[in-house]
Amino acid sequence: MKNGKGPGKRVGIFLITLLFMLYTAARPVYAVLDWPSDTGIMAEAGIVIDESNGTVLFGQNIHVAYAPASITKLLTALVVAERVSLDDRVTFSHDAVYNVESGSGNSLALEEGDVLTVRDCLHALLLRSSNQAANALAEYVAGSRDGFVELMNEKITEIGCTESHFANPSGLNDENQYVTAYDMALIARAAFANETVLSISSAKNYQLPATIRNPEGLTIAMEHKILAARDNPSSRYYLEGALAGKTGYTSKAGNTLVTYAVRDGRGVISVILKGSQPQYYIDGKTLIEFAFASFQNIPIAGQEHFLEEQEGIDCGGRHYASSELYLEEGACVTVPNGASFADVTRTLSTELEDGHPRTAVAKLTYTYNDRQVGSVYLCAPDQPISVETLSAAPSEDETETEAESNQAEAAEDKSWMIALGTLVLLAALSGVIFFLWYRHQKAAAEAARRRARRRERIHELGYTDEEFDEMVRRRRETGNGRRSQNAGSEETDDGK
Repeated sequence: MKNGKGPGKRVGIFLITLLFMLYTAARPVYAVLDWPSDTGIMAEAGIVIDESNGTVLFGQNIHVAYAPASITKLLTALVVAERVSLDDRVTFSHDAVYNVESGSGNSLALEEGDVLTVRDCLHALLLRSSNQAANALAEYVAGSRDGFVELMNEKITEIGCTESHFANPSGLNDENQYVTAYDMALIARAAFANETVLSISSAKNYQLPATIRNPEGLTIAMEHKILAARDNPSSRYYLEGALAGKTGYTSKAGNTLVTYAVRDGRGVISVILKGSQPQYYIDGKTLIEFAFASFQNIPIAGQEHFLEEQEGIDCGGRHYASSELYLEEGACVTVPNGASFADVTRTLSTELEDGHPRTAVAKLTYTYNDRQVGSVYLCAPDQPISVETLSAAPSEDETETEAESNQAEAAEDKSWMIALGTLVLLAALSGVIFFLWYRHQKAAAEAARRRARRRERIHELGYTDEEFDEMVRRRRETGNGRRSQNAGSEETDDGK
């Protein structure tokens, strides 16, 4: 050792490095996987959502309004299916047949005085995009097209659309008829949740009964090419799990498309606006393949322990014990592949939107990197509360909920535990480092005392420091020479 440096210094550096590594490892890691975005479309706007919870998986210009064209008919079909019987009979008026945009056509050759059931009209509406069927249904349900349009706009408000407006039931051009990709995805989700609309928009073909100009009846087939290719895997439009959808086209809207597909019980919906032929089909297919390949659904039941963690919640002026509540069945969160339920953040709300389950008391909403990825209602089956009572409950902006408070306290406790553990670790390692330094310093002081006593003896014998150093050097050289000779003998013996 020289100047008190050497092994002790190296040990100190090693321990400091070890301390840093242990401290880094002890720190919690909060990073989650990035949201997948490795896809794209040629159309001006498009979106794909998870059908179960409405999570937006990919979006392009999703809040920009465009003309919808005939995908409007999904909303028309939903309003009709919710209000009248499929067996009701509809008589086509002169206005329903002829008061349409010039050039929009009449591919089914429907005529004033034709009588079809609501079921017949809905198949004509969704499979062959009949504008005449749209008009006739609107008149039958609401008495007039204007009255039906009011129902359409009431329905989209109920669904949660805020960026769209409809002016007719067919989707023909109108400056007051526009929709965003996001709103259209909400409309499609609501439409496909209706069994009647889903069944009809999934049909490959349908036999219309006799009409004035088609006395033998008429077989109509699905126009949506992805759906038409369901039995043809060699087609460029083939999409595994394709189930339902609707096409649209006007000169103003361009090509529009809604496609719904299901795989292994999981559904996704894509919407394309302002596309072009035939790319808009590829765009719709691309978004759905991306959704299935990049994301997963995680059931909330079995993962969410809110009710176990809380004693209960206060809502609408009363207290609900956790034992009185249960989680809505079937709810899930949608996250990137590789992520887990632990990566989502939950928020409790006791102010519920319109259309919530009758027995709902509160709602847990989940986010992933600030994206909403799902929600679940907390329900009390024997004690439903009214919408009026719910609306009177304090909002998140007015008061911190018990769940949020407990989460904050738990997070704070965890942070203190981590900090305390780190301090204990630092103290222990600091003690080790101090002990090794103290022992090294003590050894160095003892060596210095020995050197001082040696100099005293040297001087008593009459030698100078230089003379003694020379004697030590010669002795070391002699010792090294002897060791070399012994080593050479050993090497010779080993070689026999």
